[in-house]
Amino acid sequence: MTDAALPSLVVLAGGLGTRFGGGKQIAELPKIGKTIMELSILDAYNAGVRHVVLVINASVREVVESRILPRLPSDLQIDLAEQSIEAIPSRFATFVGNRKKPWGTGHALLCAKAFVSGNAIVITADDYYGPNAYLQLVEHFCSADHDTSNMAIVAYPLSQTMSEVGGVNRGVCQLDNNTLLSVHEYTDIKHAESGFTGIHNKQLKSINESALASMTCWGITQPLFAHLEYQFERFLESHDSDVKKEYYLPDCIQHMINLEQTIVRVYRSRDRWFGVTYKEEIDSVAGKIHELRHG
Repeated sequence: MTDAALPSLVVLAGGLGTRFGGGKQIAELPKIGKTIMELSILDAYNAGVRHVVLVINASVREVVESRILPRLPSDLQIDLAEQSIEAIPSRFATFVGNRKKPWGTGHALLCAKAFVSGNAIVITADDYYGPNAYLQLVEHFCSADHDTSNMAIVAYPLSQTMSEVGGVNRGVCQLDNNTLLSVHEYTDIKHAESGFTGIHNKQLKSINESALASMTCWGITQPLFAHLEYQFERFLESHDSDVKKEYYLPDCIQHMINLEQTIVRVYRSRDRWFGVTYKEEIDSVAGKIHELRHG
């Protein structure tokens, strides 16, 4: 395995963390003294990754540069990419004035394009995926046993990704054996008498209790970036009067699947997922991650 074959790691950390109260990308976990994204970067490093792109917003840059970067391995190449509301094609500049939140995960990854020359693992800063997710995706891109030009996803049982505090947003997967057929974004997913309910296309729908969720743990290839650019412009054209609508990464990947322009291999998670949506969860999540990592 050569460094040239190894994927980069792209960490999407540009969101505002509204439900958390802001700044959750840089919130240190009690007992651990590190952020979730630091733990994720270290797990990826231990799997062989040596290049990281952090997609951040301007408000956290100083903390990232002064506090977080010095704690990471010295032989890790790190690039910072800023996600800003203004980072859109010039012909849509008039949309910026009324926009308060970033444009979403699809736009966040697009902001990393200039720093990614090959394949990449894409995660979010506030999700802890466990060390095996990175081993699975590094092997996906570096193994001679299968087509490494395909994309990949590590998917987690939806039942293990719920919050005790409130509703969550998840990409719900449908698959055929180990191939992803679809991933659709559901918002405000909650427990129901049988399985779960969530909002999809502005309608409340039932979700099977055995469903797998995309927690934004993707293995992507270069052709995705061209689709991200094209589809983002289509998104802006379609939602010119909607200042809250977000451009979701799963929607773009779904479009590529529909056009038969990619195959996405599904890897079932070997570890538990932990994440922080609400500030009230941070002590509980920190305790569980600490126990997982230290016994």
